[in-house]
Amino acid sequence: MTLLHGIELLGVAVFAISGALAAGRRHFDLLGVVVIALVTATGGGTLRDVLLDRHPVFWIADTTYVYVSLLAALLTVVYARYRHPPGRQILIADALGLALFSIGGAQIAEHAGHGGIVAVIMGTLTGAAGGVLRDMMCAEVPLILRRGRIYATAAIVGIAFYLLLQPFIDRTYAALLGMAGIAALRLGAIFWNWTLPVFSLPGDKDEH
Repeated sequence: MTLLHGIELLGVAVFAISGALAAGRRHFDLLGVVVIALVTATGGGTLRDVLLDRHPVFWIADTTYVYVSLLAALLTVVYARYRHPPGRQILIADALGLALFSIGGAQIAEHAGHGGIVAVIMGTLTGAAGGVLRDMMCAEVPLILRRGRIYATAAIVGIAFYLLLQPFIDRTYAALLGMAGIAALRLGAIFWNWTLPVFSLPGDKDEH
């Protein structure tokens, strides 16, 4: 197993957990939990592969991703039956998935021969799109659109950090530091309410 493959497997597992927890909060049945978990785990990577013209998409080429997602979702259901997950557990799982998937997506874009800006965009899409689909299917405002929240920004900064480090250190260490940067920014936003400046037009009423 390559490092990239391991990162993606861990990423789909963590995102599947966040999807299962989100579905549980909405009181979905078991099928609904599985569907939300799978969409959360595979949505970002599927969009990346379609845009990069990679066929078949990653989870069709290697169904291990599907089995890992299903296992993570079902284990989450079993765990939640015996212990009530803390309120922030979905956000923490999502933050870890964002870190893992964003760097993995950037590396796939690099392997496809694309430069830095495409790597940043593809990595951010890989990390954020699954969570967007999860939130939309659970009838919630996607995290990426919530006012002032550091979400996609964390992915962009972490991927840029990873790319900038490559000339100076081994790519594996650069990837790990990039993931740590994404996770740190996102977890900081969760626990200490780090936010971005909000753009408002003068005279407009705040409707939120």
